[in-house]
Amino acid sequence: MQDPSPPFSTTLEVRDRCICLHSLRAARVIARLFDDAFRPHGLTNGQFSLMMSLNRPDPPRITDLVPLLGMDRTTLTAALKPLQARGLVRVEADSADRRGRRLALTEDGRAALTAALPAWRSTQDRIEDRLTDLVPDALRAALDDIAGRGAV
Repeated sequence: MQDPSPPFSTTLEVRDRCICLHSLRAARVIARLFDDAFRPHGLTNGQFSLMMSLNRPDPPRITDLVPLLGMDRTTLTAALKPLQARGLVRVEADSADRRGRRLALTEDGRAALTAALPAWRSTQDRIEDRLTDLVPDALRAALDDIAGRGAV
């Protein structure tokens, strides 16, 4: 009986060419770097990004954040719960549509975000410094293209 597995050369091709593998591996390393940077502030990289997405003049609806953060509504709702429990985020009724909900940073949430911002800047600069052969803006644009740029 012949082995139905693809040849090892195919494994090497996928290892060397697969954009998904390469981007996931890089994303995991980058996420760990930011998690380490935010740990002293009691935040994860996901919580920082979520809170930063709330830092705007008018509190957004959950549906406004879904494309920006690349999360589905259920995952986003679950990610909000610990931030609400810590008093960093509040959910309020939408004045235009009482059935809708808007998300806002509390004073403690704004303070936590402000305190974590230097850690973000430092980590972001370290990562960008490693992109010696790439222009960070071009990389961000290419990734946004792939992700289908969410609205801010």
